Amino acid sequence: MTAGERPLHSVSVGAAVVGEDNRLLAIRRRDTGAWQLPGGILERDEGPLQAVRREVLEETGVLVEPEALTGVYKNMALGVISLVFRCHPIEGEPCPTEEATQVAWLTLEEISDRMVEAFAVRLHDAVAAESKPHVRVHDGISLLA
Repeated sequence: MTAGERPLHSVSVGAAVVGEDNRLLAIRRRDTGAWQLPGGILERDEGPLQAVRREVLEETGVLVEPEALTGVYKNMALGVISLVFRCHPIEGEPCPTEEATQVAWLTLEEISDRMVEAFAVRLHDAVAAESKPHVRVHDGISLLA
């Protein structure tokens, strides 16, 4: 990298929203049809916790409270770093939105069946008993060593 060049990275947030029955909130994206956890790009004027609350509400209609950082994930192909937080729902009923054609509470098994590994692992990590955040890299689909 030459002087004056800056690395091109963006930071996103994701929410592992755990319901009373231990199901996790997931969305089916309107633009790609892919199942993912709610989340999106961190805006310049907001903090990560504020962004998590905003993104989940925009994408699912559910207001959440973040509890803990559970993982940091980097998409090596795109240069996107995602901070994932375990959250609990406060109010609202999941419903389709401008960004999601479907919003559903899924079991871990359903998540593994519907999501690519790079996204499913974020939800599995969020409910694992470990107390420290996971740090992983992926190519957008699969985890990398």
